[in-house]
Amino acid sequence: MVNSNQYALITGASSGIGYELAKLFAADNYNLVLLARDAEELEQKAKEFRAMDVDVKVLSKDLFNREDTLSVFQEIKDMGITIDVLVNDAGQGLYGQFKDTELDRELDIIELNISAVVILTKAFLKDMLTRNEGKILNLASIASKAPGPWQSVYHGTKAFILSFTEAIREELKDTNITVTALLPGATATDFFNKAEMNESKIVQDQKLADPAKVAKDGFDALFADKDKVISGMKNKIMVGMTNMVSDSAAAHAMSEQQKPKEEDGH
Repeated sequence: MVNSNQYALITGASSGIGYELAKLFAADNYNLVLLARDAEELEQKAKEFRAMDVDVKVLSKDLFNREDTLSVFQEIKDMGITIDVLVNDAGQGLYGQFKDTELDRELDIIELNISAVVILTKAFLKDMLTRNEGKILNLASIASKAPGPWQSVYHGTKAFILSFTEAIREELKDTNITVTALLPGATATDFFNKAEMNESKIVQDQKLADPAKVAKDGFDALFADKDKVISGMKNKIMVGMTNMVSDSAAAHAMSEQQKPKEEDGH
């Protein structure tokens, strides 16, 4: 099916899971609006996708900045573009014990991981409702399913995203709008570098997931109208085990996974 007049807006589109999702949408003949901070990197990716014979627009926006986020909807409207699929992929974490981490950095992460998602979802959802069609894919995480010592704020933001996604999905159940949460585990992206957690056990000891596989799981779940998908069998098992224990036990298990490798005596 050719979707030559349909557009997907993807935040965090210049790398990682967002970039892999953009590839999937382009392969399905969706035109793209790519949003990230680095204008030069976005333009490089746009050239790649234009070679796939789709229209590509780029928006260099800093979603840590609320004014930037609030401007996105109108700028896309001014282009004469209607967004058929919204992918809220952009997100960051911060590694360390809460007593030691920087407040300003954590408030920025809340702005990016929560506020930007709420702002963009509200704006584009209202537009979708006027047509009674559209799709929204929100990047949650298996971090949404357990408290996360050493990443307390990040886990909290992803718990919000999962709860938020499930809630608005229920509100929209009598419409033709699909809302889906993608829950990856530890994935080979720049996330751990940006979060300054390359020394954690979860990075040192685990085989990180392929972002292309994670993206495909999310893409397929969105078009199958699923409420959520946990990417990877290992992660499905981990979440299943987490659901069987108390929150305090889950927090302890997560602390053992995420603490610095050297604290494990190696």
